[in-house]
Amino acid sequence: MSETTAVTRPPEPDFEAITTEELIAYREAENRFRASSAARAITGEPDPGAAIEWQDVALPGRDLPVRVYRPASIGCEVAARTDLPLVVHIHGGSFVGTAVQCDWTNSHLAAQLPALVVSVEHRLIAPDSPLKNAADDGWDVLRHVVRHSAQWGVDPARTAVFGESFGALISALTAIRAREAGLRLKAQVLVNPAVDVTETMYDYPSIAQYAYSPTRAMPQLRLLQRLAVPPGTDARAFSPLYADDLNGLAPALLVVPTQDAVADHGRRYAERLRAAGTFVRLTEYPGAKHAFLAMPGVEPQAETARAEIREFLRAALAA
Repeated sequence: MSETTAVTRPPEPDFEAITTEELIAYREAENRFRASSAARAITGEPDPGAAIEWQDVALPGRDLPVRVYRPASIGCEVAARTDLPLVVHIHGGSFVGTAVQCDWTNSHLAAQLPALVVSVEHRLIAPDSPLKNAADDGWDVLRHVVRHSAQWGVDPARTAVFGESFGALISALTAIRAREAGLRLKAQVLVNPAVDVTETMYDYPSIAQYAYSPTRAMPQLRLLQRLAVPPGTDARAFSPLYADDLNGLAPALLVVPTQDAVADHGRRYAERLRAAGTFVRLTEYPGAKHAFLAMPGVEPQAETARAEIREFLRAALAA
């Protein structure tokens, strides 16, 4: 991103009273910051061994941007390969956020696995854009890249999904849709997932404990639910925790920071996956906060979590 003036982070608004106009203005300003060089002190520097570019994907009824991470071409024979593993990534934030905020993690995965990482710039939650839109974006990008695997230079038989927070919700839904469509995934990585958007999403001890500290999570969760599942929407259909059948899904790594309001979402989903016969590894990071993986500059456990994700995917995506 080219910057002629310093980009500063906007103050956090009152999410319980925010208007549509205020929400749009806030997310535009916040996303400018997250995509700026000023944010790198928090979000980390990309791996120089990865090439990063934006591309547009032609999907039914829309073109959608994706941020693509490839092993760098200079002096690296892997760049000429046409059979790289594929990792489809979904960033967090729900009503705010951009794939750029995940450059640190995704570029390192692309360079070190190596793999092609495609991060979906999904439609953000808004009064006119419910959760269904974001869920369709995640699934449609996965399906598109797999169907056009030769064009993307990937081996469709070695595909994984990976998401953080709201992106982990979309990734979990995508894993379920893949099974239903007969698309066999090798792995799913769900980091600090929010997997319940029904009225029970608040009925967990971690919500009570961390609703307002270390961050004001409760107002954001209430706004997420209000925008994600408008009246008349079947919230259970968009809550993986309530899926009728979790058997036969891709092996899962669930990464749970303990100082997180939705920590119990991840723990409960791991229990449900395990009970259904789906392989799951649950790793808790004591003292880590909600978005810790995207903030290596201030969250020391981000490096360890990224290494765990890399090794889990390396084993799952091995030829």
